[in-house]
Amino acid sequence: MYQPMPLFVGLRYLRAKRRNHFISFISLISMAGIALGVMTLITVISVMNGFERELRERILGMISHATIQGVDGRFPDWRQVVLDARAHPRVLGAAPFIEQETMLRGRRTGGAMIRGIDPASEPEVANILEMMRHGQLEDLVPGQWQVILGVGLANRLAVRPGDSVTIFAPEIRATPAGVVPQVRRFEVSGLFEAGVHEYDSALALIHLEDAQRLFRLADDIGGIRLKLDDMMRARWIARELSEELPGFFQVRDWTQQHANFFRAVQTEKTVMFIILSLIIAVAAFNIISTLVMVVTDKQADIAILKTMGLTPRRVMAVFMIQGSLIGVIGTVVGVILGILLALNVESVVGSVEYLLDIEFLSAEVYYISDLPSDLRASDVVRFASLALVLSLVSTIYPAWRAARTEPVEALRFE
Repeated sequence: MYQPMPLFVGLRYLRAKRRNHFISFISLISMAGIALGVMTLITVISVMNGFERELRERILGMISHATIQGVDGRFPDWRQVVLDARAHPRVLGAAPFIEQETMLRGRRTGGAMIRGIDPASEPEVANILEMMRHGQLEDLVPGQWQVILGVGLANRLAVRPGDSVTIFAPEIRATPAGVVPQVRRFEVSGLFEAGVHEYDSALALIHLEDAQRLFRLADDIGGIRLKLDDMMRARWIARELSEELPGFFQVRDWTQQHANFFRAVQTEKTVMFIILSLIIAVAAFNIISTLVMVVTDKQADIAILKTMGLTPRRVMAVFMIQGSLIGVIGTVVGVILGILLALNVESVVGSVEYLLDIEFLSAEVYYISDLPSDLRASDVVRFASLALVLSLVSTIYPAWRAARTEPVEALRFE
């Protein structure tokens, strides 16, 4: 009795046993539709976030968060720059490197990217130790001409650890027999698997000093790879470094190197969000149909309330409260179910696979054989807000129609 009149009547209509049970059924369907839409949105976007995180970590495990390179492709006096970069409070590690596209020949021939690294400092910027499938990074000793291949590249060249591969440098040298390419025979000392086709099938690692000799760079390098304390702020940290470091350098972050890939992932997430939001929109249309039928069923009640002094604005509030409550209940249930499912999606999928005796993501086919989930509070708030706004908007027309009810016309045949 102490509640405002519109809230009291709206709650009364929602709880009351109606003569028309079909209206009650439509209300339950609307709640279930909103709950299903919110739950599906939270779960699907969380799984897509998980896949994006896995791909980002695997890619960044090979390319680093940021890169410092010379403007002409060569980097003299790089040791002091490494020390200056490590002194930056946001930089966790720095490692020199040389990269060059060239040809490799084992039992078969194929193109690849040769990366010269320093085995001592490379683990500071990459997760290469976790990716090793055969051999160790320490096997790369200067002067012994060892190479570590991606598993896909090794298969393409038809070589195994212990076999030899010939690397053709892009430089040429003049001999009495004519102009010949610079070549060197390397022994395959190990294999790595990053889980990203771009690197597993087209990347080979050699020692930094061997790369300097092979490509005739003297003491120069190609650039410096950096690991930052917050990869999501790599763009701003890279900009700070470019302003603080002495000399002319080009500082690029991982978002620039793989901008198209991550933009495509973001586009897929946006499209999926729009498609799944249609489930909530359909449930919102159900709220419109429910309230229209309620307004039609309660014409006499509305007329009596208006003759007792209830203003049209408060009549609108009655039905807006009723429809909004349907949306709130459905949203709350959907958020709870969505969070529970997103946090336990791997267990749920594992149980389904066990019951049906199937495997959705075979490890022999897919690099990511499970369903990673990354639940974010911002996504939950965004989806819940969308459901609540659609629920509120869907109540406007039926409430406005109820407010226009004429008491004389509604009570004429009562």
